[in-house]
Amino acid sequence: MADPPSGGVDVVALLRSRNYLVLLVIVCVLGVLISAGAYWFLYLSSDLQKWVFDPAYLPKALGFHGEPVWWPLPAVALAGVLVGMAIQYLPGRGGHSPADGFAMHGPPTRAQLPGVFLAALAGLALGAVIGPEAPLIAMGGGLAIALVGLVKRNLPQQSAQVLGASGSFAAISTLLGSPLSGAFLLMEASGLGGPLLGLVMVPGLLASGIGYLIFIGFDSWTGHGTFALTLPGLPHFGHPDGAEFGWAIVIGVAATVLGGLIRWMALYLKPHVERRVTVLAPLVGLAVGALAVAFAEGTGKPSSLVLFSGQSGLPTLVSSSATFSVGALLLLVACKSLAYGASLSGFRGGPTFPGMFIGGAGGLLMSHLPGLPEVAGLAMGMGAMTCSMLGLPLSSVLITAIILGSAGLDTMPLVIVSVVIAYVGRAHFSPRPHPVPDEAASAQPAAAAAPARASAPAA
Repeated sequence: MADPPSGGVDVVALLRSRNYLVLLVIVCVLGVLISAGAYWFLYLSSDLQKWVFDPAYLPKALGFHGEPVWWPLPAVALAGVLVGMAIQYLPGRGGHSPADGFAMHGPPTRAQLPGVFLAALAGLALGAVIGPEAPLIAMGGGLAIALVGLVKRNLPQQSAQVLGASGSFAAISTLLGSPLSGAFLLMEASGLGGPLLGLVMVPGLLASGIGYLIFIGFDSWTGHGTFALTLPGLPHFGHPDGAEFGWAIVIGVAATVLGGLIRWMALYLKPHVERRVTVLAPLVGLAVGALAVAFAEGTGKPSSLVLFSGQSGLPTLVSSSATFSVGALLLLVACKSLAYGASLSGFRGGPTFPGMFIGGAGGLLMSHLPGLPEVAGLAMGMGAMTCSMLGLPLSSVLITAIILGSAGLDTMPLVIVSVVIAYVGRAHFSPRPHPVPDEAASAQPAAAAAPARASAPAA
């Protein structure tokens, strides 16, 4: 693989080059392997969740009739023990902390991959309020570099960046309902732009599309699902009116405030937790478990709505929203938000799905007020809170529209307004970033592989 030349870039010539075609073939192979690995990782975490929390499995094996009300306490505390040990004792500290927000980082090295895998699996399986997307992105990029490194050592930096980004695309190809939404999320987070955008993004899109097909194929074979968040069967929504646009402003402001409080809590707790992570991460787990128990006792609803990422809980919440009182929804938003902020401070995972769940629950809560249909509140809440937590407005609109299907298209003007309000509010009320040290600034994100002067990576 050749390093980039010092001159300008002829994008058309690069697209026609043999090296670029070879790169696409390599990406196809990586897409198959990495998406298959991502599928079985998600299946393993889902199966462990069921084995630990389903009353028919571990609780029954221990002699309980149903899940004891206190069950989340030891489960999430154990997650804290395992994650704390991975952070303290394994290379790479279990991956990047989600308290710092959603951002693209360099892929983990081969030595760091086990720590990322174990920390993410423990948190996801045992009830921490984190999502799977960030560790999948990291593991996808790391695996891509490791697999290619078995064949060719001393990989040029640009080639490693492109291949790492493609691995990340393949790993999250179905999580957000479409290979396009995951690809768009990575593109916006990495800040790609300029004439080389298409040149660099094409391998990622190819890997994402192949990954989506692999997930569908495994679902047809195993019946375990594609692990994609979808909300089918939503009621029809007509055209937005003036009152709903007014609610879009209110929801955008509410998401700004709530998202800011969650991020503040996570960033306040993070340095204290990581200073003695093996001791304090289990205490964070106990706090998360206690919030889940408080919600279950206060509402009679399952504690699982407070635990976990919300990826599987949101469809359940939406389909049974008529059974939730205003008080139950208010308590759910409060407990999930506190558990989310605490989990971000001490666990390893992604910030996307819990924010989306909280926004959806908040939108359903506000739909009890006059002039706000349930579907519109749900859509605006999801979009605004996703943007408040991620700071990615275009991805927030696209992901919400794809997940909600036809209802997402109908409510898109409202979602856009709420997302813009949340984005501007986040920019005004977020603390200014500290200057980045020179050595950290020199490290380029895995998916931001678009230097102004580059050539097609050669195989």
